[in-house]
Order: sequence, then C-alpha cells, then structure tokens
Amino acid sequence: MEITEKDVEHVSSLANLKFNDETKKNITTQLKKILAYVKKLNELDTTDIQPTSHVLPLQNVFKDDLIKTIFDKEISFQNAPRFDKRHYQVPKIIE
Repeated sequence: MEITEKDVEHVSSLANLKFNDETKKNITTQLKKILAYVKKLNELDTTDIQPTSHVLPLQNVFKDDLIKTIFDKEISFQNAPRFDKRHYQVPKIIE
C-alpha cells in the first residue's frame, strides 16, 4: 500500500488536525518509511518462532496472598473511646 498526501489529508481531517504543505510531505515520507520497514519485516521466516508479548522472559514477581492477623483486636480497641465486640463506635454526624 502506497501512502499519498491525499491519505494524510484524509486522516488529518478525520482527526480534526490541520497541517501545512511541508508538514504533510514530512508525514507522508515518514509513513512511507514505516511501511517499507514493516514490509521488510514480513520477509522474515518466523515459522519456528514462538509468539511472545515481551522479548525478555518475564514472570510474575508477586508474593502469594497469605491470610494473617496484622494486630490483635483487643489491643486496637484499647485506643478507641467506644467500641462493641467488633466495631468502633463513632458519634452520629448526619441528622
């Protein structure tokens, strides 16, 4: 597929962008180079190559989730002015 300045004008109008003639020529040239490079990449034989999402072998580095008690309830409620067996009790703020 050959990119022309008319293609660049069409896409720029869809994106509501305005370019002067020199910029249109620049963009057209750059897009032609990009497509030529992609065309060159398509010539590579990749039949025995496994698809990857990244070039480096990455793996999950997160730790497993463990359920553990961070603090004792009795100790945490010592600082509360009012509490029941499971909750802090706070004054009502909405009438």
